[in-house]
Amino acid sequence: MSASPTAQPARSAGAGYRVVVLAPEGVYPFELGMPSRILGGAGYSVLTCSVDGGPVRTNADFTVNVPHGPEVLRSADTVILPAFDPALAAADLTPAMASALARIRPGTRLMSICTGAFILAAAGLLDGRPATTHWMLADRFRRWFPRVRLDPNVLFVDDGDILTSAGAASGIDLCLHVLRSDHGAELANEVARKCVVPPYREGGQAQYISRPVPPASGQSTSGARQWALENLSRPLALSDLAGVAGMSMRTFARRFHDEAGMSPGQWLIQQRVQRARLLLESTDLPVDTIASRVGFATAASLRQHMHAAIGVAPVAYRRTFQAGPSSLSPL
Repeated sequence: MSASPTAQPARSAGAGYRVVVLAPEGVYPFELGMPSRILGGAGYSVLTCSVDGGPVRTNADFTVNVPHGPEVLRSADTVILPAFDPALAAADLTPAMASALARIRPGTRLMSICTGAFILAAAGLLDGRPATTHWMLADRFRRWFPRVRLDPNVLFVDDGDILTSAGAASGIDLCLHVLRSDHGAELANEVARKCVVPPYREGGQAQYISRPVPPASGQSTSGARQWALENLSRPLALSDLAGVAGMSMRTFARRFHDEAGMSPGQWLIQQRVQRARLLLESTDLPVDTIASRVGFATAASLRQHMHAAIGVAPVAYRRTFQAGPSSLSPL
């Protein structure tokens, strides 16, 4: 995934914080209900609207009646554009969609799931910015929107006030990321458990892209990844991981990238930063102790990697997420 610090929403994401889901024609029901299940389940006020206040045709064999028209977009703190039938995607906005988007207040946080990024891009909101969408649509997206810095290899991109995600279930990853950014890991993990989904998925879209992978040995690097997670405090070399997997270092590195979407070194840093974030949120351990427990040689190394990954230092991160209990109900 790709993440940077989430910009402060229009107001604190506590009770009364309003999320509006704008349902386009051909919307996927799964993605349409996702924000309500994840964010609504955590206490956010989630409303659904259409561009004209009328029923919305889904990509399934039914139509949904939404209770609101585009006027509710004016009161939104976050607007989410869910996935819709890619056959309906276009390089230009319809007049009704353009009119609806014009109602959104400046500074409102914008999010898209899968093909929802096509709407943001058609509106010019992604020009010059990093973004993602479903890997199968990457070529079309690049042709239509060459000014967008598309990365089809990640599950989601957090670019502050605009966040985009890849296909289907990556919308869950994005909603949990927003919940984690707004209120910390404890609430995000609680919601994930109750939805029976992982609170955090490693790797990116690359692990889901259909491509020929030599099946000769049938070996996987998953066992080595699990072993690494159980031994993060140790210095871990490529040779160690390859040895656990029973592969040569060259074969292991190639297969690891095929499965996880990144190099072993990048993955290890990501896991160590994630573990450090959890310890900063849930314990009072000194930063240098946390650095040692997650496998960084020094506190300075932890600071460097955390700043590169999420744009803040460990002390500032702890201050943010240990400020007190969330004002939201867990469910």
